[in-house]
Amino acid sequence: MLSINNAVILIVCFQKSKLFVTFTPKCDMINFEALFRISYGLYIVCSGDKNRGNGFISNSVFQVTAEPPKFAVCCNKNNYTAEIIKKCAAFSVSVLHTEASPGLFGRFGYRSGKDFNKLEGINVSYGEATGVPIVLNDSIAFLECNVIQTVDLGTHLLFIGELLHSGIMDETKDPITYMYYRQKRKGVAPKNAPTYVDKSKLETKIQAPAFKKYECTACGYIYDEAIESKKFIDLPPDWVCPSCGTAKEDFIEVAN
Repeated sequence: MLSINNAVILIVCFQKSKLFVTFTPKCDMINFEALFRISYGLYIVCSGDKNRGNGFISNSVFQVTAEPPKFAVCCNKNNYTAEIIKKCAAFSVSVLHTEASPGLFGRFGYRSGKDFNKLEGINVSYGEATGVPIVLNDSIAFLECNVIQTVDLGTHLLFIGELLHSGIMDETKDPITYMYYRQKRKGVAPKNAPTYVDKSKLETKIQAPAFKKYECTACGYIYDEAIESKKFIDLPPDWVCPSCGTAKEDFIEVAN
């Protein structure tokens, strides 16, 4: 193994007079803040049927071909929705707008469908082409796709779907982007998201004041130490958001 220009060169194999190598960057070459500059949208991806369905918040939905139109969806293998997509071989995508409710992100982004019916009480229609559930709440457009290929990415599965049906539900609102969600809504990606970055890898840019404020990344609830008279760090590990039940570890510090 060699090191050239701060890159590690790992020899993979030597076969038929050809040398195959792979270049792996050192950890100190990665500025994780740069990853937040990549553009994404925010969507609810669903699958299932009228008997049982589930969905999750995704910021990794993108079009991969034009004719015929195909879309890719990245889903953590631990997500309950991944099991359902594999079983049904179809999925829907609901495009969320900038004013989407915090509760929607909490329900589909931070809770598991294995022990909670995410679609209960939600405005849902069922696809004309696939029969999968389509979330209508705070959505401006939808897609229905049949899975034609699945790629194993290690921690995640990439489902490639051919578009069968799509429509516009609201032409007056703008689609929400991941940057808008981070900067304006102060949200972060849940641990199962392909874009999740461990907070310990990010640089601390400001010195903390005597009293801090922490925001729930799911519903926007603010824990204000000055009002609560107890440091956030001193709360028990199993403490959860009193508004939506999100875990303590998914709160982020916000400026006073």
